[in-house]
Amino acid sequence: MAQTIEFFGLFVASILSVFGALIWLLFRNGITGRKFLIFVVSFFGLVIAVNVGMAYQAVHTFPGLEEETGNGYDESQAFDQIMQAQQALGWSIGLRYTDKTLTVTFNGKDGAVAQVGAMNVLVGRPTEAADDQRPAFAQNGPVFTAPVKLAPGKWMVKVNALAKDGTEFHQRLSLIVTE
Repeated sequence: MAQTIEFFGLFVASILSVFGALIWLLFRNGITGRKFLIFVVSFFGLVIAVNVGMAYQAVHTFPGLEEETGNGYDESQAFDQIMQAQQALGWSIGLRYTDKTLTVTFNGKDGAVAQVGAMNVLVGRPTEAADDQRPAFAQNGPVFTAPVKLAPGKWMVKVNALAKDGTEFHQRLSLIVTE
């Protein structure tokens, strides 16, 4: 990621310096129709070059689709039912990262213990898939812990859990690691 930013910064700086030199060369002895035409063509050429460079970087740094799903139409039709079932569970999630250990705590409705049957977690950066990992969690009631090494910065944690009654629970959380 840092190499991409450095490359793009050098790209923009070189284009701006070339453009500045072109302006100086064209207008040092006054403005003529031909010089103005060269200036306008150069200006729009610069805009197009920057757009092509940005499009190239966007396409080549995009990690692709996160996961393959089934029929999107059927999933969208079932969304309201899934959301209502999830809200009926009344679960909330506590997330903590200390001493290279990620802890996910499920709290049930009105302080009751959440009846979690299974859980799957994806931990990764919000903008790229290179650092994605699926830690193996140990369960102790509604508390799940896993050893995981996270570099400082912003992380995304996607929690997919299954209640003991078969109800699905999905939540995406942000985690800021400072250590």
